[in-house]
Amino acid sequence: MFTRLLRTTALVLTVGTTLLTGTVIQSAPAQAASNLVPDYEVKILLKPEAVLGSDNKLKSSVLNTFAMPSSVTKMNVAFLDTNAKDIYTNGWSTRIRKSEDESKFELTYKKRYPITNNDINAALTKANQDGFDSGDTNYEAQVEWGYQNKTLSISRSKKASKSGYSGMDLPSISDARSLLIGNAPGKFDDWIGDGWGTSLLGSSRYYGPVLAKRSIGTWDGLKLYIEVWPIRNSAGTGTEYIVEASFKTTSESTAAAKHDELIALLQSKGWFLAQDSLKTQLIMDRY
Repeated sequence: MFTRLLRTTALVLTVGTTLLTGTVIQSAPAQAASNLVPDYEVKILLKPEAVLGSDNKLKSSVLNTFAMPSSVTKMNVAFLDTNAKDIYTNGWSTRIRKSEDESKFELTYKKRYPITNNDINAALTKANQDGFDSGDTNYEAQVEWGYQNKTLSISRSKKASKSGYSGMDLPSISDARSLLIGNAPGKFDDWIGDGWGTSLLGSSRYYGPVLAKRSIGTWDGLKLYIEVWPIRNSAGTGTEYIVEASFKTTSESTAAAKHDELIALLQSKGWFLAQDSLKTQLIMDRY
């Protein structure tokens, strides 16, 4: 009891001193979550007329350079958006993909941030302010590093099944809507307001599909991919082939060095196309 009395007396003295001096005891501010840590995907375009044969497959000289087999992995890809492209114009893309080596559909919700003046940290900080920070492990950050431009992408992917489909078939638009709505993450769904994303998906249509082919090889110790995308041409009368070489790394310095080395190699062989890759934009513009 005597001990309790001493504690009570001490508390009264502390409160009294605080009132007399005007001192306010504050709790420590909450520590803000840090930015996401991205990996890097370098994407470089190749000249279709230089690397594709008359059958629109990679020439043997390309396969041999990167130790690639003649076999490819097929991917059927499409995006969902409204006729007005409300999702895309707000920096998002919603994609459904079926790969021949996967039994399920892959659903991807991706938010892109432009990187200006090569300031990757500024883009990561902007994403953090929008709620994409290191405290949310559901999202992956990646710097998409093209010939000249860089873009930060924040994405979340999910696997989903739907009965009645086989092989490379994508689901009907109504089933695709249902899958993307049912798996929509909260940050996408509530981007502009509650239910924004799923509401737009409810009135979406397909952009695509595009049946792409991927070859996998190696280059200088890195896994290298070359994808061939047959995309409707701008006139809507035929097909334009986009050929893209890419590799991934967790190191910004490695990405920078190998970016330049890969371009130099492709230039030496007459394969390099001095443009940035804009596959998603082309599909959204032409379908």
